[in-house]
Amino acid sequence: MRQEAAAAELYVDETLRIWKNHLEPEGGAPAGSKRISVVTGIHGDELEGQYVAFELARRIQQQPELLQGVVDIYPSVNPLGVSVIQRSVPQFDLDMNRIFPGNEEGDMVEHLAKAVVDDIAGSDLVFDIHASNIFLTEIPQIRINELTAKELVPLARQANVDFVWVHAAATVLENTLAFSLNSIGTPTLVVEMGVGMRVTREYGEQLVDGIMNLMCSLGIWAGEAPAVREPVVSTDGKVCFVNADNAGIFLPTVDHGAYLHKGDELGVIADCSTGTVKQVLSSQVDGLLFTLREYPVVYPGSLVARILEETPAGSVGQALGCLEEE
Repeated sequence: MRQEAAAAELYVDETLRIWKNHLEPEGGAPAGSKRISVVTGIHGDELEGQYVAFELARRIQQQPELLQGVVDIYPSVNPLGVSVIQRSVPQFDLDMNRIFPGNEEGDMVEHLAKAVVDDIAGSDLVFDIHASNIFLTEIPQIRINELTAKELVPLARQANVDFVWVHAAATVLENTLAFSLNSIGTPTLVVEMGVGMRVTREYGEQLVDGIMNLMCSLGIWAGEAPAVREPVVSTDGKVCFVNADNAGIFLPTVDHGAYLHKGDELGVIADCSTGTVKQVLSSQVDGLLFTLREYPVVYPGSLVARILEETPAGSVGQALGCLEEE
């Protein structure tokens, strides 16, 4: 059922509405039932979440009798941006994910942000889905503020992503939707996957499996829980950045998401005018290739890849153990 989550008056006698797809059992959700919210489209040029919104609703509607709780899907929190494929809110030139939790008495975008937070608040779990930009592609991953790692890492491990990256608190922006919701006790996982302005169905289906697995854990879905993969979990931030030294066309020679050894070739930078290779790019560490250049044109300094450096055996488990004991 489509419901209005937020609305604001525009300048030309029109109303901007943010909709959600509200799914609940026939006859209504039982008292005490759980609720999961899936949010995407905060950035108008990040479209990977659109497929997740579609596929999750499609699966639920195929077997509505298995739904035991509430699923709220917000497919386009920045509908104006999505309509013109623009990251920010058009006309206001504001990044919506920098003004949460919003202000009811503020301008239109602040008013909408406050209404969105109020509508989502109280969910038992929230997925805030983002994509990369047009230049880089990311494997499905969840990024977590270290201040909320104790609560969120165990949930992220059930979400069928490849990588869970715990960030230092100092690097987290406090005006994001996820920070605002986590601050009021609504657990929120930030997903980054794919590439800007595109839909990667493989990644979308992978994440939907993870969402439905967590729905089973929460008692929202009575169907069989999908099998999920065990992600790599990084709590120490050891990431190797690979940058271009020359201008040209980047041609990758490795699969995205591959495990690399030090010295493995990542790709080459080609000079199309002369038919020569200007630079061969190699991994400087052993580790997981979780970011890879998608847009082929590069200049000196352009980011080509990010590799999660392999840590000593047992370090991830020990780090999680410390988090659980705090």
